[in-house]
Amino acid sequence: MEKSRIVEVLGERDLVLPELVNRALAANDRAKYRFTLMQAAKAHADHPESPSSPLRRERMVSGVEDSSLDAVVAASGKLGGDSYRIPQAQRICLGLADDLRTMLAPFQADEHDSRAIDFAARFEALSGQLQAGDQDCIEGRLIDAMTSASRRDGDSMHLLVMDLHKALNRLQASIARQSVDGAQTYGIDASDRAPVQAFMRGVKQTAPLKFDHPGLATTATRSGDKLVLQNDIGTTDAHVLVVHVTGNEVSVICTDVHLPRLLFFQSLFASFDVNWQDTLSRTDKAVEDGVYHLSIGTFKAADPAQRDAFLTFLGSRLVFLIDWNRARKRLRTFVGKSAAIALLQWAADNNFGHMAFLRAGGERLIYDALEFVVKGPFRFGESLRDMLGADPAAKYLKFVLKTCAEGLLQGRQESLIQDEIRAELFNYFRSARHGLLDIAAEHAALIVEIAGALREGLIRLAQADAGEHLARIAARSKEWEGRADVLVNRARAAVKQADSGQFFCELVKAADDIADELEEAVFHLTLVPAHMPAGLHEPLRVLAGLLVQGAQEYVKVLETARFVRRGAAREDMQDFLEAIHRIMAVEHQTDNVERGVEAALVTGAQDFRHLYVLTEAAKNLERAADALMHVALTVRDHFLGPVMTA
Repeated sequence: MEKSRIVEVLGERDLVLPELVNRALAANDRAKYRFTLMQAAKAHADHPESPSSPLRRERMVSGVEDSSLDAVVAASGKLGGDSYRIPQAQRICLGLADDLRTMLAPFQADEHDSRAIDFAARFEALSGQLQAGDQDCIEGRLIDAMTSASRRDGDSMHLLVMDLHKALNRLQASIARQSVDGAQTYGIDASDRAPVQAFMRGVKQTAPLKFDHPGLATTATRSGDKLVLQNDIGTTDAHVLVVHVTGNEVSVICTDVHLPRLLFFQSLFASFDVNWQDTLSRTDKAVEDGVYHLSIGTFKAADPAQRDAFLTFLGSRLVFLIDWNRARKRLRTFVGKSAAIALLQWAADNNFGHMAFLRAGGERLIYDALEFVVKGPFRFGESLRDMLGADPAAKYLKFVLKTCAEGLLQGRQESLIQDEIRAELFNYFRSARHGLLDIAAEHAALIVEIAGALREGLIRLAQADAGEHLARIAARSKEWEGRADVLVNRARAAVKQADSGQFFCELVKAADDIADELEEAVFHLTLVPAHMPAGLHEPLRVLAGLLVQGAQEYVKVLETARFVRRGAAREDMQDFLEAIHRIMAVEHQTDNVERGVEAALVTGAQDFRHLYVLTEAAKNLERAADALMHVALTVRDHFLGPVMTA
């Protein structure tokens, strides 16, 4: 104190002012703690059944040493009317008055500073808010008045503290004595340079990812035994980062109006053993939604090298908090809340961030790509996750975040970035179409299996143990038919996963009629009575053989369809068309064979049961052949139409 007084007498105000500003900023922390203490005490008195906090951690962080204040909240109660018994209420109010005088001191050091007169006049006018009735009694209206942060309700001690704090920050920046790697510093020791430089190394590593967005200005000073770093992060008033460095211990104090962003910030430090205290919420009508949240984390390093490594990492993470909530809202439109946060964490972990995505157009970038791919306007709010599936949608958005960041950092034209994003989405839709083709092809393979089982069953009819074999064949066919139904459901679920998703869904549903008819024919064979006349079922076996051939050709149709597009090789197109025409030929052959089946049954069946079951099986096979030709022609029309002309 005496050194400061002597320097002031010598007229070196700039040397005195940093000390006054340091004390004023420390008083700001104490004042805000006392406001919080009074609010918490009143809230506990109003609702004693609700859980409360002693605010011990807040007291220690603010620099208030009186531990007896930790008992204030729990001991507070309501006396009746608007009166409250709050232990040490008078002392708390006197402490607030002292804190405000300390905050006024830097402005009063200059007799020509008009701010000093205005602030002092407000303080005098508001002093009545700090009048407790006696040591432990105070009116609730006084607590509400002094802690109010709403300018609509008039001036208050809390508003005065907020305005003084803003003015002190500007004053602190104006008297900065030295720049250390971009940080404005004053009053620091030689030993402070290394941690300041370490922190600024991290800030500079990722600062380009904010582009022209304001933020990340850093100031540093020494306060007692600790180095204090402050970063403004972005433009939100309640979004502040303060770092205390004491020896090899680093305390990170972060406030934010968005709790998810605060929790996200904590999650970025998984590789460091940071002890995070419980995140606390504060009520303040002056900030967004009237609430802000406070988080305090402590990292105890083994040595200065580990401490500086942590500071560098800490500095490098701040850019990923700027406009984080806006990016989260944009991304969740496409993949949901939790997946959006996971994407932002991936982008931060890989040093891509989200600011480039927002600058390049944000969600409009995705919608433009969708309109390009689906050849028409797209509905806002449509979930990309529903269209591509959760994993592919997340993978695509990672590509978008990465491409935007790398492209803008390299100075590529935004139109080129947009084209890259469109092309990538087109590949995802094409992959989705191939995925639906896979479902259709797998379904077709099951049709081949059921048709083959049916043919085998007809061969077994001539054997003595036909009943036993037919039972096993029927069980296998039923299982394959069940698996075919599962594939139909998969196709329904994936209906939006490609521009032609609805087509493939309808195709698989139509093809499922083939599987149903074939499985029904197998069932009818299990009803065939013993002692069937020889050769009675032979025409039916020929019919089943034709269905096997047709089903195999259908598999070929779907496999060759993968290569059908404008400019495709002539050989691929020829294979595709030949397979379809062989299916058409099979259907025509089945018409002739079915007549042979009917003639054989009329002339050879001596038991009406033989006639019934074989006739029903023949009908199943004829309907299956018709359905097979229908789906083959459907595939042909689609690929020679919309696909070739796209």
